[in-house]
Amino acid sequence: MRYDPSRPAGRLLLTPEDKEAPARTRRLGELGLGERPEPELDAYAGRLAELTGVPYAMVNFIDEHRQFFAGLHRSQGAPRVVRADGTTAVLGRELARDHGFCPHVVVRRKALVLEDVRDYPRFAGNPVVDEFGIHSYLGAPLIDSTGMTLGTLCVADTQPRPWGRSGLETIKSSAAELVTRLERRETDGLPLL
Repeated sequence: MRYDPSRPAGRLLLTPEDKEAPARTRRLGELGLGERPEPELDAYAGRLAELTGVPYAMVNFIDEHRQFFAGLHRSQGAPRVVRADGTTAVLGRELARDHGFCPHVVVRRKALVLEDVRDYPRFAGNPVVDEFGIHSYLGAPLIDSTGMTLGTLCVADTQPRPWGRSGLETIKSSAAELVTRLERRETDGLPLL
């Protein structure tokens, strides 16, 4: 099944309720995460983008009001979407909480694989599909040792992608590794990379 924008229900957004958002916001504050870009996290996202061969990779922290990409990789060849009004859409450091697929990963607390988001009515109407041309997504939660889901590690492409089991294992193991590094930075003051 493909997304059909001409159908009345085609634009229904079903962002899940996030009851942990206030506690997550406090935890992110304790860790000093989600308020500024971090070069080490940009580098981590860059390595993940190279490993998976995608134009976009993000380390995304989600608080009560927004999503913040403290780690962001946009390849120089990343497509730019021209909107109907002639302006160009470029993925920045922030997204609204109801944009993208990471809020679903955070609430579900497990990885999400969307080989072609247009195949899923729940996701096809998401603004990132039209705003940035995102057609494929792979993301895993960043769950720390307290059990708190801090955000996500994710990759996205403007083309459908068969992620397969290897893609799923890559994103899950990379997310687990990043959480370990974030916690070592907190406890031992060690650098992320």
